[in-house]
Amino acid sequence: MTGAPTVVVHDFSGHPFQAELSRKLADRGLTVEHVSARQYVSGKGHLERQPDDPDGLSFTEIGLGRPFEKYSPVSRIGWERRYGKAWVQRLRRQRPAAVVACNIPLFALWRFARYARRAKVPWIMWHQDIYSFGMADEVSRRLPGPLARLGARVLTGIEARIVRRASHVVAIGDAFTEVYADWRVDPAKVSVIANWAPLDRIFPVERENPRTADLFPGSQEFRLVYAGTLGRKHNPDLLPKLVEHLRATGVDAHLVVVSEGEGADDIAASAAARAGHVDVYGFQPADELPQVLGTADVLVALLEPTATKFSIPSKVLSYMAAGRPIVGLMPADNPAAVDIAATGGFVAAPDDHGVAAAATWLAELAAKPDRVASIGQDTRARAEQQFDADRVADRFVEVIDRISAG
Repeated sequence: MTGAPTVVVHDFSGHPFQAELSRKLADRGLTVEHVSARQYVSGKGHLERQPDDPDGLSFTEIGLGRPFEKYSPVSRIGWERRYGKAWVQRLRRQRPAAVVACNIPLFALWRFARYARRAKVPWIMWHQDIYSFGMADEVSRRLPGPLARLGARVLTGIEARIVRRASHVVAIGDAFTEVYADWRVDPAKVSVIANWAPLDRIFPVERENPRTADLFPGSQEFRLVYAGTLGRKHNPDLLPKLVEHLRATGVDAHLVVVSEGEGADDIAASAAARAGHVDVYGFQPADELPQVLGTADVLVALLEPTATKFSIPSKVLSYMAAGRPIVGLMPADNPAAVDIAATGGFVAAPDDHGVAAAATWLAELAAKPDRVASIGQDTRARAEQQFDADRVADRFVEVIDRISAG
């Protein structure tokens, strides 16, 4: 497809491994525009050209000049619709050969899907979560039972129609296929490709590195780091509780939280009120992520039970690439929990009992620095064994060629 019109990879979140896919596609001779949302606040990947990037790669953003109010339903729906309109207007001018849509909010994605059908634009839905399920949970928090159930059916119906209309669907786990069967999605147009982390951009570094002094001024602490979003899928209260339980065992523990938004603000307020050993920092530059994660003895992940089947936390994949032990307060049947346990990390339920169990494990680990190092090595080794961005890119190219020809 050398010389073909542009392939648009639109990752709303701007996360690291999606940007790596765009780079890998461009390495294979495709002209690729990688698009992300300016107003979405999260830990970003390398969203600008690097010295070794191929000529056919570009990075752009879509911005609306107003914040993305994630938990305000009326404002969010209006914002999503405007975002979808702005994206469609760009696509009308571009006429891309194919589109890869990832993490696009539901109503923006619905607007795009309608346009793609009319304009006959082939596109891949890179399905990172069942978005309507999370939205239905939010509706149930705000509306009485009958209205909540109606709203859930409407939202699920919209997402099901979007998936059916996609030229091809790439799901990140096998659990999605069970839902697709209920949604009457043709199995022939579904591929399952697991997520990964970019091993050449997130890698193990020394515990004492250029970011250590500003994140952990105390030299003798046992260091915990949480880095990533804190949304409805996560219970931020568990993080300060984990530190409290661990310090109660006599371990001089300190937690750094790298995040932004309501969850991070709640932790900052809680830490200030308790005079706890917790610090909160905003999202850090992509170039410094290895150093930030590398300051930790142990990295911490959270996931609520309602998200277990479909949400595979990408932060865990980044943690694995960083080569540190991981504590996951999450359901044990989540694929990320399987990786954590397989490398010698610890998984417990995201509740008070799980926090206490995790603190006990951490206290034992804190007395064994050699064990910390060996678990970290095993974690990085598993990442190197499982993460193959070249193979993923080859599969995407096959799908892009197929839907473009069709």
